[in-house]
Amino acid sequence: MTPSPLSSATYAARIAFVVELAERLHAYGTTAQRLEGAISAVAQRLRLECEPWSNPTGLILTFSDPQRPPGESDTTRVIRLPPGENDLYRLSETDRIAEEVMAGRLGLADGHAQMSALDRPPTWRSRAMQVLAFGLAATAIAGLLRLPWLDIGVAGLNGVLIGLLHQMSDSRPRFREAFDAVAATVAAAVTILVATFIAPLNQNTVIIASLIVLLPGMGLTNAVNELTSQHLVSGTARFAGAVTTVLKLAVGTVIALYVADLLGLQPIVRAARPQPEWVEWGALAVAAFAFAVLFRAHRRDYPLVMAAAAAGYLISRFAGEAFGSPAGIFLSALVMTAAGNAFARWAHRPGAIIRVPGIIMLVPGSTSLRGMLTLIQQQDVGAGQDALLAVLNILLALIAGLLFGNLLLSARRNL
Repeated sequence: MTPSPLSSATYAARIAFVVELAERLHAYGTTAQRLEGAISAVAQRLRLECEPWSNPTGLILTFSDPQRPPGESDTTRVIRLPPGENDLYRLSETDRIAEEVMAGRLGLADGHAQMSALDRPPTWRSRAMQVLAFGLAATAIAGLLRLPWLDIGVAGLNGVLIGLLHQMSDSRPRFREAFDAVAATVAAAVTILVATFIAPLNQNTVIIASLIVLLPGMGLTNAVNELTSQHLVSGTARFAGAVTTVLKLAVGTVIALYVADLLGLQPIVRAARPQPEWVEWGALAVAAFAFAVLFRAHRRDYPLVMAAAAAGYLISRFAGEAFGSPAGIFLSALVMTAAGNAFARWAHRPGAIIRVPGIIMLVPGSTSLRGMLTLIQQQDVGAGQDALLAVLNILLALIAGLLFGNLLLSARRNL
């Protein structure tokens, strides 16, 4: 059956398609400037005038028909949405459907149907893989830091427990509000018990590795990126949300430390990084796989996502050893941004498949939480200032890399 041409689609049908597309791009973690650019381009192809306005918790879309007198066909949609999460498979499929519709190979009704088909509930296998990925990510980060084997095992156990709590929070809205604090309390409590009754641990480092999936490093980076793109409201809101997440994680950790102190527990803390280099290489492979699962990439894209994550880390590490850590982060962000733009340009798929995993291990989430814990534990403003400067240096290097990466090879596609 030949799809109906766009010229025969009603004004209401075209609006409904753009609204559906905007909601999905928002849900799949698209930043404000990329979402608004993509929506404007699609609306233009559908012969609509659209003024989109995006923020982390909602959308405002104003439409008009250029073939009618001004003001006669104005329609505004105000949509309240939860903050989006990265879902590379659904983002890629949504992009493909939009391209098919704009090319006239797919009708608006069929496009709606195909996007609705993406909303299948997760299977038990996908839920189990997400829980496993939480544990693998925590294990891998501890391995990248070359912690002792017991530390790595405790971080992995905490990661699995947090993954289970995350699955519980999906169906419990009230629990979801306190999830970050509860997860941090659980991770800190397990770490304290092991350090007290079994063997010494790198306490704060193990806790941070356990919480690595929850740390808002990507949120901080996207927030500053939006601010530099003059999306001031969205950037400010996203930044506030990321800071709030750090505060909740710190509060949960401090609660566990305080209760342990009340109970008279005295965990033994040590600073040791005894692992050989091969452990770091193995941990890098595990981390790349874990992030491919956590970002919900399609299985055919796993090698691509894993290669991007590994490349971003390796460029940052070796360039950092040669020129300094900020230079390594800048160069890695620049290369991965340009690579994502090249992939989008020539493969006609979202560059986020390369760009997002490519910078995930560069973002300053762990540094921000470590600084907050140091500030609270030591009650030292100077330590907090040092942590703030460390986060700021990472953010500046990342944003510079993203900006100059787009200049090095401009993106012809917004996603």
